[in-house]
Amino acid sequence: MARNLSIFSFFSGSGLLDLGFEDNGYNIAFVNEFCKAFLDAYKFVREKNNYNHPKYGYSNISIEDYLSNANNTFLRQQLRRERRLDNLTGFIGGPPCPDFSVGGKNKGKNGDNGKLTGIYFELICDLKPDFFIFENVKGLWRTKKHRDFYEEMKKNVSNRGYITTEQLVNAIEFGVPQDRDRILLFGIRGKLLKSKNDILNFNWNKYKTYSRDVLFNMNWPLKNKFQEQIAVPKNIVNELTVSYWFTKNNVESHDNTGDQFIPRAGFSKFISIEEGDVSKKSYKRLHRYRYSPTAAYGNNEVHIHPMEPRRLNVAEALAIQSLPQFFSLPKGMTLTQKFKTVGNGVPYLLSKGISQSVMSFFDDFSCGVSI
Repeated sequence: MARNLSIFSFFSGSGLLDLGFEDNGYNIAFVNEFCKAFLDAYKFVREKNNYNHPKYGYSNISIEDYLSNANNTFLRQQLRRERRLDNLTGFIGGPPCPDFSVGGKNKGKNGDNGKLTGIYFELICDLKPDFFIFENVKGLWRTKKHRDFYEEMKKNVSNRGYITTEQLVNAIEFGVPQDRDRILLFGIRGKLLKSKNDILNFNWNKYKTYSRDVLFNMNWPLKNKFQEQIAVPKNIVNELTVSYWFTKNNVESHDNTGDQFIPRAGFSKFISIEEGDVSKKSYKRLHRYRYSPTAAYGNNEVHIHPMEPRRLNVAEALAIQSLPQFFSLPKGMTLTQKFKTVGNGVPYLLSKGISQSVMSFFDDFSCGVSI
């Protein structure tokens, strides 16, 4: 007998991570997002594209508020209800990462955002979903004090009966036109496994489309003069280029095409940067026949259109996050909110790959019960 997978989503943003899971057959049961503008966009996307609303609703409070009192009781009741229905429950979330980012605030677990990671793990230990996904930046591994905190969080969930597996993945491996490294941690309650050693069979690579080593050793074009005519390069993966995704998503006719910042630097600044020059933190001009650097559009990180003297618009940013063409953000959001929620989100194709790996693992190794 197949069992349903019910997702309780935290730090949901506008739903990029959730959409990948839902499109692979998971049920989004509950959504928590502190920023009202992001949550409103989440609802907008679902209503516009006829997705069901989560049966336990939307929450616009801090995740911290679920550690005590009535909010905690509410979640605990819904988790029990799902189990009575014989559904497996999972928490998914990527807490805000600036405090762990190599180029960010570096405040770690003591920063306002860093604390949220600890709270997410505390909530897992308290409510004990059947499984969880944690997503974050590789800076959580690379800096010793951050790594020590991360290992402490893993120890905490292990002490509560979870078996975990982790991997550093790059979104480009899943077909996303973007060089974006992320840590992924999957945890499952040990009692759900036939054997605790079965976690060694979790296959992070099963649904990867490309090898990062092969991709990053290809002869991708580097720089060209602005607006120079360029022949399509040979021996690259066209499906991973900015140009391919702009065409695929028909960005010129997309609902968010007109959503772009008017540059303060002026026309001269935008024509002085070569196509493909992404060497600086700000004012990176993408190359039409190459993948994008990490889609980070805050903290003065300006990404420029390959062939036009302007910043990327929201439609183009959504394409770089590998979202389906139908995904658009509402007109009521500010430009800052739109770019922030796009840049913060987990790329859609990466999300689909993660969700497929989890489902495949359950099919093969969870107590002999197929999903």
